[in-house]
Amino acid sequence: MPPRLRQAPEIGRLTGVLRCGGFLLPLDRPLLMGVVNITPDSFSDGGQFLDAQAAIAHGRKLIEEGADILDIGGESSRPGAQAVAEREELERVLPVLKALKDVPVSVDTRRPSVMRAVLAEGASMINDIEALEAPGALDAVADTDCAVCLMHKKGDPASMQKDPRYTDVVGEVKKYLATRIAACEIAGIERDRITIDPGFGFGKTVAHNLGLLKRLPELAELGVPVLAGWSRKSSLGAITGRPVGERLAASVAAALLAVQHGATILRVHDVRETRDALAVMQALEKA
Repeated sequence: MPPRLRQAPEIGRLTGVLRCGGFLLPLDRPLLMGVVNITPDSFSDGGQFLDAQAAIAHGRKLIEEGADILDIGGESSRPGAQAVAEREELERVLPVLKALKDVPVSVDTRRPSVMRAVLAEGASMINDIEALEAPGALDAVADTDCAVCLMHKKGDPASMQKDPRYTDVVGEVKKYLATRIAACEIAGIERDRITIDPGFGFGKTVAHNLGLLKRLPELAELGVPVLAGWSRKSSLGAITGRPVGERLAASVAAALLAVQHGATILRVHDVRETRDALAVMQALEKA
């Protein structure tokens, strides 16, 4: 397994650790979250890892390439995606989680019942596109030691990209995430377990996404790690004119820009390439 990349504190912005289940992840460098979609309809790799053994093998590969966390999900949240049944979501996720839980595994789910089931099986983190707003979601995670990722979105996946509008996208996203951090702390979820995600592409236009990226330091002011998920997204396609399978360069560029603007966690499909780009940034910081 290749050595973990360590970044200079100037890049990582935060100090301390993220408490993530039985793991303590240092925040003096950007953390890499490798994506494993166990779905037939995810926008980038839908169907590629629907088979549990393929998903497990891919997860191991991402860890070998330098991923600090694996983010697995059994329900697509891409624009236009339709909900799946809870039983089907669990049937997709649980075999993969059970095989990979010796490393930090985040489960991407919005259902409190699924949260309870995966936490009982050893999940280290809950990544919720609804920021634990569903009834029972806060209770499902409060008495555990898992980390949580609170994401902002506007609308539901089926319709969220139909003419989203904001008066001040950064101000509105920051205010929402601040309220969700406060809700978590009131519920007993300690700050060293909390991360936030502005939700690039979730009810946002290209202009909204770029505005959030440019002003990411304002979200970092909330005092918890900021997760940035630009990997292969449609905004990069709109900017470059490239189809989803040809957005590697743009994804890496967006990841570096996110780190420069205060992101601490990068949710990416291409771990090895992103890690190498961060190594170059580290070398420049040390020069």
